Amino acid sequence: MAMKMKTTVLLRAEADCPSHSLAEVATRDLVQMIDEPIERGGTNKGFTPTDTALSALIGCTNVIGHKCAQKLGIDIGHLKVSAKCKFDRRGVTLSEEIDVPFEQIDLTVVSDGAATQEQLNEVAAEVAKYCPLSKLFRQSGTVINEDWKSTH
Repeated sequence: MAMKMKTTVLLRAEADCPSHSLAEVATRDLVQMIDEPIERGGTNKGFTPTDTALSALIGCTNVIGHKCAQKLGIDIGHLKVSAKCKFDRRGVTLSEEIDVPFEQIDLTVVSDGAATQEQLNEVAAEVAKYCPLSKLFRQSGTVINEDWKSTH
């Protein structure tokens, strides 16, 4: 008899926040520091919250990219992913409420696998459908420009 997969799970994280900027966030058996740079009164022990959100998009693109490629039978090899974000700081400086703080993200994904450009475009289209972080950003109004390309 096949087991039924849970469609919804509970994600958990807890943080000890020893200062106004530092959060020591724990999930499972891991701890991650989220902090502000020294010039903004932090201790620079970790990524800022906004850096963390952008890096989560990169990590999710990698994971979901490989899952989609495997499902499609496409060899994407290893990926190098970079992101550049146009970020509206008026919200974090408390000068104005901003509906879409992450205005635009330019995401570049470089594959060293045997995939053709057409196949990479196919993987990219699937990733846009299934990557939860991509969905989160896009549904909040962020424009994500993706450029998937090969090293060969």
